[in-house]
Amino acid sequence: MSPETLDAILDRYGRNPAQLIPILQDVQAEENYLPREALELISQKLDIPIVRIYAVATFYKAFSLKPRGKHIIQVCTGTACHVRGGGRILDKMIRDFGVGPGETTKDMEFTLETVNCLGACALGPIVVVDGEYHGQMNPPKWDKIYKTLKKAEG
Repeated sequence: MSPETLDAILDRYGRNPAQLIPILQDVQAEENYLPREALELISQKLDIPIVRIYAVATFYKAFSLKPRGKHIIQVCTGTACHVRGGGRILDKMIRDFGVGPGETTKDMEFTLETVNCLGACALGPIVVVDGEYHGQMNPPKWDKIYKTLKKAEG
C-alpha cells in the first residue's frame, strides 16, 4: 500500500485513533489483508502502540494478517449447515482448490475460509463467494460456481 493511499484513508477518518477499526477495514478492502508495513505506519501516524493495533487485528476474525486471494470463498461450518452437507461441500472445495481452510492458492486467486455461522441457517449449507451468499449449496451447484470463477480467471 502506498503511503499516499494510507494517508487518504487516515484523512477520511480525521486521523482519529478512535476510528482504528474502520481504518483497518479500509486498508483491508484496499489490500485484501492487513500488511505489516501499513500497520506500522498507522501506529506511527496515529501514535497508537503497535501492540494495540495487532490486538484489534487479531481479535476480529474479519481481519487477516496474511495475504489473501483475489476471491474469498467462505463455507459455513455451523451446526445447521454441517448437518445439511456443508462438510461435503468443504471437502469438494479443498479438492478443487488444492488448499485447506485458511489457505490461499499459489496463484493468489482464491482463499478458502470456514466460518462458524453466517446467520442464514434456513438456507444451509451456505457458501459466500466474494461477499455473495449462495444457499442450499450442493456439489453440482458448487461446480457451476467454480467453473464460472475459473473461467473469469482464465
